Amino acid sequence: QRPIRSEVSKALYSKNHCLWHRKSVIALALLSQVKQTSKRHTILVAENLGSTGIELLKRSCNVDLAYNITPEELCAKAPQVDALIVRRGTKVTREVFEASKGRLKVVGRAGVGVDNIDLAAATEADFNDNDVVTTPHRIALPQYGCLVVNAPTANTVAAAEHGIALLCAMARNIPQANASMKAGKWDRSSFLGATLAGKTLAIYGFGKVGFEVARRAKGLGMQVLAYDPYASSEKAAAQGVQLVTFDAALASADFHSLHMPLTPITKNLFGDFAFSLMKPGSRIINAAHGGVIDEGALLRALEARVVVQAALDVFLDEPPDFAAHPLIGRSDVICTPHLGAYTLEAQEGVALEVVDAVLEALSGKLCCNAVNAPMVPQEIMEELQPYIVLAEGLGKAAVSLVRDHGFADIAITYSSPRGDDLDSRLLRAMVIKGVLEDISTARVNLVNADLLARNRGLRITEVHVRSGDGSEVLTSMSVALGTSDSRFSAAVDRTRRIYVQGKVAGGQPFLTKIGNYDVELAVAGSILLTRQRDQPGIVGGVGMLLAKDQVNISFMTVSRAARDREAIMAIGIDSEPSADTLEAITQVPGVVEVTVFKEVITQYT
Repeated sequence: QRPIRSEVSKALYSKNHCLWHRKSVIALALLSQVKQTSKRHTILVAENLGSTGIELLKRSCNVDLAYNITPEELCAKAPQVDALIVRRGTKVTREVFEASKGRLKVVGRAGVGVDNIDLAAATEADFNDNDVVTTPHRIALPQYGCLVVNAPTANTVAAAEHGIALLCAMARNIPQANASMKAGKWDRSSFLGATLAGKTLAIYGFGKVGFEVARRAKGLGMQVLAYDPYASSEKAAAQGVQLVTFDAALASADFHSLHMPLTPITKNLFGDFAFSLMKPGSRIINAAHGGVIDEGALLRALEARVVVQAALDVFLDEPPDFAAHPLIGRSDVICTPHLGAYTLEAQEGVALEVVDAVLEALSGKLCCNAVNAPMVPQEIMEELQPYIVLAEGLGKAAVSLVRDHGFADIAITYSSPRGDDLDSRLLRAMVIKGVLEDISTARVNLVNADLLARNRGLRITEVHVRSGDGSEVLTSMSVALGTSDSRFSAAVDRTRRIYVQGKVAGGQPFLTKIGNYDVELAVAGSILLTRQRDQPGIVGGVGMLLAKDQVNISFMTVSRAARDREAIMAIGIDSEPSADTLEAITQVPGVVEVTVFKEVITQYT
């Protein structure tokens, strides 16, 4: 018998029960639906996985191999299969999900990127009376909605090895010497190389691939630095790697190896300014993403001999325009066509990883490779929505205040009338999402949040404090990062941690504390923060500079510790001030420091 929505609410919430009933499936709607049937599943494989992966699937499933399938054929097969596995070449569009009429429950991507899969169409569902089914756990679930899983780890070693291969090939001019020999020349003098032992390698992005590159570089006798403001210093120290600032890495290294995600922060990070800080004669390897290097700036650095060699496996546009590209034809640039993960072993490993993920999802188990968030019933989302937004916003706010050195600890405190009965798993996941998603390519959700945090060496601690007897989910919530290295020193509390606190009022999330300062900020968009002495003229001076830069102000508030002492001012801004304006604000008499929160909180609908 199908429960009505009020019965669902009663089943999940009560005065003496936690936010989500501990014996319910808790946001694993897609997995629960899959688990209901004991029949042999049918899996459509649309691109070549290799014999090992296919044999593994055939042990427990019916397998339909349909390589080079057309979009029309894919839509025709969608209602006949429970899962679909693709690589990069097959587009899984909204039309595919609609054509499946709810049968397709898992899409596996043999690789990391999921640009060829319409995640919004896979995840979304309508909660009308015709679209609701009942599970044994009595949670109303959508008939449509599909879990998307990928294979993010199997190619780590291959990518690291390719980075090292480019490093060695570049240092010893191997591609150029090979081409010379093929042309019938014996020309040793043109290919004088550089010894790697004793040289300094700077690694930008100390995630899984960067860590493996560091291991191999240490084996070559290199001194290894790493820049990653969100990496754990303990993890780096265990490998004999020194975490440094971005500027220090640029100024100190002989070789620069890029392994960072492409985010708004890292886009064109290596531009004219970055290259100007490098030592003359530097060499650079990019096996990360084409967009992190400004290709025009790299060309200028090569022409000025600040950079004497570059090795590129990735490009802004792939494939690039070979005739017009300014770097590909140069003799001091080594190019490969995005081969980082392209080894036999990595491709087989990716196939096995995605097969394991698909089979786990079909069996109803938690799948740590889930890319899209599991479905949550609409009425639950409506109650949780402001707290979800608050949790993610606090995570984003805290990490945006980190300067150059990493942190290993995230402390979350929940003040709630439900005390220890509050099931904080979704809120914790959203904090991790806020911390990680702007600094990595990971898509964080309830299923994979803790795993992603562990992979980055982060320790998550939670404290539940009972507060009052109200009916609200939370009275307040705080996030603290275990570092005092902040680009806004006022955000550091008395325990030497970056600290932010917030609450929900009137259904809207507010920041209520930054460091030791009480604030009341309904955050939507960007905020300019200043730390200043409590004296006349500052508000007017800062306002005039913003007006001169055509930056509109939406609100302004000041919080001070005591009269005539220090204060912080928060100004809502509709656009980001220029670097010159920010520098001019620091020159306003009384202003000590300034920073900008960029789109701290995203409103979900």
